[in-house]
Amino acid sequence: MSLEALTTKYISMAEKVFSELKRTQTPISLIEEIVASVLCYANDYLEDAKYYKVQGNLETSLTSVAYCEGLLDALRLIGAVNFEWPTKPETKKLS
Repeated sequence: MSLEALTTKYISMAEKVFSELKRTQTPISLIEEIVASVLCYANDYLEDAKYYKVQGNLETSLTSVAYCEGLLDALRLIGAVNFEWPTKPETKKLS
């Protein structure tokens, strides 16, 4: 798989997770503002990934979306959010 295809795949998967992600009540004590802040960082990394992809800097794009995924996975593992990674990236229909 090419670097561009790989980057597109991961960006699409992260976008889908953000669109379906649901916040949860956690059994551990988490400060809501911190969870919201981490989600903001994850979204910023996703936006960076899209920007760098358009610029043709695929290595930085892939790295950015990987950071996004890491933050989302961490929040899921501690029970702050609930989502599943898509098994197939959605392709956007051109209108």
